[in-house]
Amino acid sequence: MLHRRSAIAAAALALAAPRLARAADTTGITADEIRIGNTAPYSGPASAYGTIARCEAAFFRMVNERGGVAGRKVTFLSYDDGYSPPKTVEQVRRLVEQDRVACLFQNVGTACNSAIVRYANQRKVPHLFVGSGADKWGNYQDTPWSIGWQPSYRIEAQIYTHHMLRERPDAKLALLYQNDDFGKDYVVGVRDVLKDRFNAVVRTASFEVTDPTVDSQILSLQSSGAEVLLTAATPKFAAQAIRKVHDVGWRPALHFLTNVSISAGAVMNPAGPEKGTGIITSAYLKDSTDPSWRDDPGMQEWRAFMQQYYPDGDLTDAGNVFGYGIAATMLQVLRQCGRDLSRERLIQEAANLRTVEVPVLLPGIRVDTGPANYHPIRQMQLARWTGTTWQRFGGVFEGATAS
Repeated sequence: MLHRRSAIAAAALALAAPRLARAADTTGITADEIRIGNTAPYSGPASAYGTIARCEAAFFRMVNERGGVAGRKVTFLSYDDGYSPPKTVEQVRRLVEQDRVACLFQNVGTACNSAIVRYANQRKVPHLFVGSGADKWGNYQDTPWSIGWQPSYRIEAQIYTHHMLRERPDAKLALLYQNDDFGKDYVVGVRDVLKDRFNAVVRTASFEVTDPTVDSQILSLQSSGAEVLLTAATPKFAAQAIRKVHDVGWRPALHFLTNVSISAGAVMNPAGPEKGTGIITSAYLKDSTDPSWRDDPGMQEWRAFMQQYYPDGDLTDAGNVFGYGIAATMLQVLRQCGRDLSRERLIQEAANLRTVEVPVLLPGIRVDTGPANYHPIRQMQLARWTGTTWQRFGGVFEGATAS
């Protein structure tokens, strides 16, 4: 499933990895079990992301049926936090203090992870492959027990801004963003590129996750006269924005959409697939609705998995491709640990992934980490919605850590 390269270099990095604790902590590990903890929004304003954790649960069932990892079965404990940070804190404390998991894995949401990051780091609980692209998950100096997975939102915003400047150098940009660390990373990324021109070029409108709609924000941004729109919103609000922009007759020359809300099943089709035609995003995962992947071995592997282990899952929902890819990365970490699944070894191996190929990543995109690189995926490719699928254009490009 996963292929390793540069084994000698990887081993050297493992030896060079900093010691994070003196005594090995094997909480959550027994002779026949590995306990992994997760929180996800099965309910609430971001419930569309609940399918990711369901897919991950199915993935670990598959792993267990095939013998587990080094003779141990994976117990994947996942609790609903409703996309509410206080609830995330409650559920994570339950996972750590009552269920005594070995690590946290792919907790969903920027604000939710922000609420638990200090707790996890103070207790030295591996907080692996955070379910958020916030740039701060690459901050290995301050939070060495937390590591991201998907590309940085800040870098993504920089990419969109550079594309705007190439295509529409004199345009004004309307920026709709969620009023939390997730949305604010897009503001920062745009500012990184425009610098002193930001206030002259950009009009912003924010919303809260508790808001019923973003209709008023769309109308306000339309009235600004902006020719370019960037939407940084979770699926529910992204679908609302696409629908409202179309229905009020606003036709931005360019409309960029955060890559966390590009699922055909969860966003584009509910919005009205024709209403989003021409929207641009950045992709790093293969799109299950793209017919060009019909005979791709990686996507055939994913479809076979879905059919056998998650038959109720939506094959058009990008969350299920994401869940498979990030769970496959977690499996690679577990395999690299061998019999030593202490908390210290888990975080060291999460930061010791060298050019790992994951079946559902785009060609040329790899998972790569190191003791000073907590941004596992840095490569992306632009894609445009055709009305039925995402069509990639241009080459694969790599973003640098934003700092």
